[in-house]
Amino acid sequence: MTRGRALGPRDKRGATTREKEKMSELLTPYPDITPYETGMMDTGDGHSLYWEKSGNKNGAPVVFLHGGPGSGTLPRHRTLFNPEKYNIILFDQRGSGKSTPHASLENNTTPHLIKDIEQLRAKLGIKKWAVFGTSWGAALALAYADAHPQSLTALVVSGAYLSRDAELHDLYFEGGVVSRVFPDVFEPYIALLPPGQRANPLKGYQALFKSADAGARAAALDRWTRLEKKVSQLVVTDEELSADMADPAFVLAHSLLENHYWLHNSFMDGDRIARDIGEKTKNIPVHFVQGRYDMVCTFATAWELHKAVPHSRLHVIDNTGHAMREPKTTHTIIDIMNKLEVRP
Repeated sequence: MTRGRALGPRDKRGATTREKEKMSELLTPYPDITPYETGMMDTGDGHSLYWEKSGNKNGAPVVFLHGGPGSGTLPRHRTLFNPEKYNIILFDQRGSGKSTPHASLENNTTPHLIKDIEQLRAKLGIKKWAVFGTSWGAALALAYADAHPQSLTALVVSGAYLSRDAELHDLYFEGGVVSRVFPDVFEPYIALLPPGQRANPLKGYQALFKSADAGARAAALDRWTRLEKKVSQLVVTDEELSADMADPAFVLAHSLLENHYWLHNSFMDGDRIARDIGEKTKNIPVHFVQGRYDMVCTFATAWELHKAVPHSRLHVIDNTGHAMREPKTTHTIIDIMNKLEVRP
């Protein structure tokens, strides 16, 4: 064994003094803040969307696009942005969070969501805004930038995703990345399906979600969301998993809406967006934030997009997975947003 430089004594969790000092230098979320304005927006086709504004009324507008689909926004999402610099816009996408009707699949596609974002921007009197999206929200941010590049001052995505077959295979299908790296997590998910339906778990779970058997339906809703949550970080504690799965309304919307979107590749042409996004965003800053060991939105997509957008910056975060709440990922996002040159 070769000798290495001494790093200092380890605490009971195995962290050295030097490692703890480095972690303490990471930028942490801003303190919790209360929205200064909230409302509901009627989409005109059966949905009503919750929206809120917080931070600086006169600051640079930034809109946060949450994951899922179906996850909804949380108070901690406000804390990623400097409340003195930004006018922070959060909203719950169709069927998610406080938006109604809850978990509805009707009139719920990516083109609908893109229309909603533009409608909200106009409603709030915002000419242009920075767009931040994470996970599914990254795909939505890319699709929105593709459709309305004139509305953006900057694009920042964490966990790049385009909902293509290979990306879906990585997480949900036998032989994909998750089934090979986390076989103990994947097996309970796939085992819920009859053997004849395992070739396409997306369709198999759709059938379970529509089952007249309440017990089978509840088990399917749980295992669909549990699969993603258990592989979303390098280490997912029992406490974090329990907190993620504690809200039945969240699990319902997250499972139903994800399955609905994935069955249709999110109603978008991910390959075309990847080809065109460099030209569409050539006049604005673009940042890709990617955990090296992200099992939900694997690194290949971020790498492809970075090459397709020559002026973009790719922030690869070692020793992290998918979740924004991992400290190094949180630090990177806050640092990017702090340094971003956007104006009111």
